[in-house]
Amino acid sequence: MSEVQSPLVEKKQTYEAPLVALVGAPNSGKTTLYNWLTGAHAKAVNYPGSTVDYMKGELAHHWKKNKINVLDTPGTYSLQAKSDDELVTQKILSSFDHELNPNYVVTVLDGTQLARHLILAEQIKLTGLPMLLAITMADLLKSQSIELDLEPLKKHFNCPVILIDGRLGGGVQELIEKFPQNSSIKNKSVIKNWSTEELDQKATWAEALAHEVFKKSDEKIPAIWNQTMKWDRLFLHPVGGTVSFVVIMTTLFSSIYYLAAPLMDQVDVLFAFISSWLLTLGPQNLFLDFLANGIVTSFGAVLIFVPQIFILFLGMGFLESSGYLSRAATLIDKPFSKLGLSGRSFVPFLSGYACAVPALMAVRNMSSERERWIARFIIPLLSCSARLPVYGILLALLFSESAAWIPGLVLAGLYIGSMLVSAFAAGILNKLIKQDKKSFFLMELPLFRRPRLNVILIQAWMKTKSFVTRAGPVIFVLTVILWIGTTFPNYQASDSEKIQTSYLGIMGQKIEPVFEPMGLDWRAGVGLIAAFAAREVFVSTLAVVYNVADENQEAGLLNAMKAAQFKDGQHIFTVASITGLIFFFMIALQCLSTVGIMIKESNSVKLAIIQLVLFNVVAYLIAVGLVQGLRAIGIS
Repeated sequence: MSEVQSPLVEKKQTYEAPLVALVGAPNSGKTTLYNWLTGAHAKAVNYPGSTVDYMKGELAHHWKKNKINVLDTPGTYSLQAKSDDELVTQKILSSFDHELNPNYVVTVLDGTQLARHLILAEQIKLTGLPMLLAITMADLLKSQSIELDLEPLKKHFNCPVILIDGRLGGGVQELIEKFPQNSSIKNKSVIKNWSTEELDQKATWAEALAHEVFKKSDEKIPAIWNQTMKWDRLFLHPVGGTVSFVVIMTTLFSSIYYLAAPLMDQVDVLFAFISSWLLTLGPQNLFLDFLANGIVTSFGAVLIFVPQIFILFLGMGFLESSGYLSRAATLIDKPFSKLGLSGRSFVPFLSGYACAVPALMAVRNMSSERERWIARFIIPLLSCSARLPVYGILLALLFSESAAWIPGLVLAGLYIGSMLVSAFAAGILNKLIKQDKKSFFLMELPLFRRPRLNVILIQAWMKTKSFVTRAGPVIFVLTVILWIGTTFPNYQASDSEKIQTSYLGIMGQKIEPVFEPMGLDWRAGVGLIAAFAAREVFVSTLAVVYNVADENQEAGLLNAMKAAQFKDGQHIFTVASITGLIFFFMIALQCLSTVGIMIKESNSVKLAIIQLVLFNVVAYLIAVGLVQGLRAIGIS
């Protein structure tokens, strides 16, 4: 048996207030207990050196207790860390950081999964930290008339053992009474690393101890599982499970897009109104233009994603709390393993079709750094909703004389195509990236249960707020830089002339030879450059540079694009150039929001820049190849 131990094992800690850490497995009821303890006085904190969140807050005032800080650590099955989440919890219990090292540990155990969770409790006991055991799901056990004998647990762990009713808050007051009154402790934190044989022995011991706890109710325990086993016959069935998975995930994906769309429109309208109002105060005032098109637009670019992100986390929270998420991950694990990924990847991938920003955030719960690297790298290849306006205008231009169902069919093909391109890229990365150790997928299947809406809402809100505070500043800075590029130096000119003579417009004209192999002129090139703020900006930029009176009128823009010509009279938007553009947008990474969140989530500017350059270079080469190839066979 080996030990992981801080060199300062006798260091005395002094806190402003005692710090109580809640430690337990995922789905154990730990976060529900945390919300009972803290109420609304909570905030999400990013652990130093990682993208893993933990929750920290103060004990709610209505408990009438002295000030106590409560820490909701990331869920862990063991203190022998195998994922970033587990590593953060291990560091919190073994380090001597004055802000994180707890004075007291509440080990949260799911009463319906007691045998498996007792192993974690034993590891925490051996750290030497003061602790108590909180047995959750007491309401579920009571509904089955199951009584627990807590004396064996109290005797072995030599600490209080309290039953918690997560639905009504039973046992929380009793638990709080056991919390420490002062913040000075003599820390002897040690983490034991067990060998495989020792783990087997501990598993046998845990089964025996759980049997003692349940010995009065052994015949009733299977009743808890009856309903879950019935649902699992459907959700884990090779055929029924696959059909259910498609239906449930399609509903989740659709809700991210359709439910968020009205809210996003309202955010867009609000910031557009504020921007327009500011401009009316002084049409030629540079400061007001900066406020309207720089500051307000930048905040809009950040906040417009909030509805999608909130709905994503709300849906994920519901699926996780109900117990379905682990079933879906198990079902999809085998096909994903062929691409170097695991079942944990499917939610980020599905949400990537709505927006890459929340999808990249969802990657953080994957256990393998190698899998996270692959997932982060290929998610931007999925056709997000921002591509829809571009696809819409280009397909309408390409199939203006065709039946309405044809562009719809092609659009579906583009979504399928993005999936195939992503799978192809994942397969290549799987071959190129060395696998130091064999990957594994471990997922506990909890009981199906009714989620608590208030808990899910709080979690979704805290995670959404975390996105705004972390990614917002990066997105804001990049958007302001783009405003400067499209405004100066001739900021007093008309919109069309201002863009043509702006730094960005001048750059577009100078690098027009780069766009010519794609069959485009500098004006379309400026649209491509401006699309780095957001892909949908491509459409509005074209409306400005082609001097369309109202860019919201699709017919006017289509007519302008049809009439657009090179200096020699050749049409710009042809079958070849439009096809090249469509494939360019399918592959190119043209979203500063995605780049910003990639920097935050990967903690690497270098990786984000490599991804940005690689995707756009590959997209450019494919677009040029398509345009020149179609021209070569007589399709101009």
